[in-house]
Amino acid sequence: MRILLLGKDGQVGWELQRSLAPLGLVRMLGRDEADLAQPESLRAWVRGFAPDVIVNAAGYTAVDKAESDAETAHLVNAVSPGVLAEEAAARGAWLVHYSTDYVFDGNKDGAYVETDATNPLSVYGRTKCEGEERIRASGGRHLILRTSWVFAARG
Repeated sequence: MRILLLGKDGQVGWELQRSLAPLGLVRMLGRDEADLAQPESLRAWVRGFAPDVIVNAAGYTAVDKAESDAETAHLVNAVSPGVLAEEAAARGAWLVHYSTDYVFDGNKDGAYVETDATNPLSVYGRTKCEGEERIRASGGRHLILRTSWVFAARG
């Protein structure tokens, strides 16, 4: 199996490097190689490596800074996941995408489920929600994981 991992230097990506390695050939990309602020550049990485699975652990995660840098947050969190989803769908690959609970407004009593309506309150939440929508619209095989907090040995 060929796995393309984006966000190798982030907290989630760092842990995924070890977890994915036994599953096949893993090509790991950080921001220096694959800049999600330039979404169209991602197509060449996907086409050149021809993965069976794309794991997108990258994102614009500076929640507060996103309010003043909405354009970059939109490119990284919304447009780039859409491009990855289009490329994955075109080759029949899976896209595993890490999202956030910020797609919700936090007003629900109890835990959220996959079918709950989204209502993001911030630029960060809106861009992550749009990324999810673009992934679903691609029609490709995908898995969206919404995290609320990440714990790891590093970070």
